[in-house]
Parts: sequence; C-alpha cells; structure tokens
Amino acid sequence: MRHFLTLNDLSKDEIFDILDLAIQIKKDAKKHIYTPYLHEQTLAMIFEKSSTRTRVSFDVGMHQLGGKALFLSSKDIQLGRGEPVKDTARVLGRMVDMIMARVYKQSDLEELAKFSGVPVINGLSDDFHPVQLMADLLTLVEFGLNLNEMKVAYIGDGNNMTHSWLMAASKIGFELSIATPKGYEPNSNIVAIAMQNAKQSGAKISFSLDPKIAIKDADVVTTDTWISMGQEDEKAKRINDFKGFCVDSDMMKLAKPNAIFLHCLPAYRDHEVSEEVFEDHANEIFSEAENRLHAQKAVMVWCDRKRNE
Repeated sequence: MRHFLTLNDLSKDEIFDILDLAIQIKKDAKKHIYTPYLHEQTLAMIFEKSSTRTRVSFDVGMHQLGGKALFLSSKDIQLGRGEPVKDTARVLGRMVDMIMARVYKQSDLEELAKFSGVPVINGLSDDFHPVQLMADLLTLVEFGLNLNEMKVAYIGDGNNMTHSWLMAASKIGFELSIATPKGYEPNSNIVAIAMQNAKQSGAKISFSLDPKIAIKDADVVTTDTWISMGQEDEKAKRINDFKGFCVDSDMMKLAKPNAIFLHCLPAYRDHEVSEEVFEDHANEIFSEAENRLHAQKAVMVWCDRKRNE
C-alpha cells in the first residue's frame, strides 16, 4: 500500500515516474484519449476546507480515468460531528477504492492512511500541499526547465507550500532560496528533514529575511497568499508584517531574464503579487492550475499501481 501524504515519502525516481505518467496522460487528454486506468473505482473526497481547483481536478480527473468521485463535506459526514478519524477511515476503506482528503491536520491524513486500508492522497493540509507541487513541477518541465539544475525562489509565508517546496528541492536536488518575514519562517522540524535529505540529493537550500536576496538569479519565482484559510482574523497584522514581500516588476528584474512566475491560487493582487506581474505571467499560472488535473490523475494511477504490485 502506498499513500501520497508528502513528497518526503517518495524517492526522486518516484517523483519523476509520476511526472512522466502525467505528461503522457495530458498528451492523451489533449487528443481526447482517456484510458480507464481506474475503471469503476470510487474516490472518496473529504473536504474540511473549501476548494476550487482541488475539488474540480479530482472530480473530473477520476471521471476521465473511468471511475467515480464522491464529495464528502465534513458537514455531511459523521467526522464533522466528532466521529474518530480512525472509525471514518475504517468505514470508507470498506466502501471505496481510494481517499483524497483536504484537511487541517496532517495527523488526520496519517490516521486515515493507517486505518483505511486503501490509498490516501493529501489534497492539502496545514503542513503540506504535495499535489500542488506535482502540478508545479509538471508546469516547469513543460516550460523547458531542467528540474535538476534550476533555482527556485519562494517569497512569502513559511506555510504548507514552503514546506512542500522544501521536500521537492531536497528530494530532487535543485536550489531553493526562501525569503520570509521574521516570525513567519517554515517549521523547524520540516526544515531539518529537508536539510537531511539535501545531504543525499545535493540540494542547496538557503533562508533569508530579504526577498531581494532570495530572488537574485532565480529561474523560478513563486509565492502564495499571506492569509490562508483560518487566518482571516490576522489579516491586518499579516499585511503589515509582509510589507516589502510583494513580488512586483522591480523584484522580478532581480531574477533571471524570462524567469517563470508561479502562484498556486487564489491570488490577491497587490498583496503577495502585483497585478502587473500576475498578468505578465498569467499563461504560466493558469497552465499550472490546469496541470492540477493531469498531475493528480497521475498520482491516483501511481497509487493504484503501487497497491497492485
């Protein structure tokens, strides 16, 4: 049984295997060829957090793979009324073939994986967003970057996206430069895991409080919202704390010419990214959004194959 909870659980070769599969699946989809890899299988989709891209991409993706997706809001199932996660896991595992969960706590995903008996995919947690990273990596491959040799600059909050970039860089071996305001650094335990991985992969990972230092000569610049779901009460404070961290045209000039800009969306213009930079890189950003569909189909097929090996 293989789950997809964090990129730290995968080897570099496995990450590239999923990307190769995603490239082929997308190539076929553009020709309206939909191989039923998951014929008549059912995906349970648990949502504690609202979503556009995650819900649509997994729902449509499962349909294109020949299966069915079942949307389960936490308000609709007993999990939202206090049923232990392990009991929900054991019930669903007897009824469905795979579970995707978009939750607050990473520990809930781990408990689903432990007790369900079916593959569990992390659709997002407060700690990691690995399916987004697979879409990001797929997008960078399509735009001609060498994942082994690129430099990525992450500018903003040390959140689940930062953690996922840390896992990706430390497994693949590319350079990652992170800039966050003081007090918003990534989780120290996750940083420690990444730095240990980097000893094996050769990844160069650095941290700064100055975005202009991090972005210098970057091939890829990426950011995320400063106010994630559940942080709305901190909005005014966060906007103040993140002054100087908006990726605008002047900041982008410090990156390499023709540097790619990514944003996992939703984007809040003139907060984490300027309107001008967003629109100048809209093709990259919305290719990235589209690739959630194809990358996640590949993740589901990979999980199914690993289960049957």
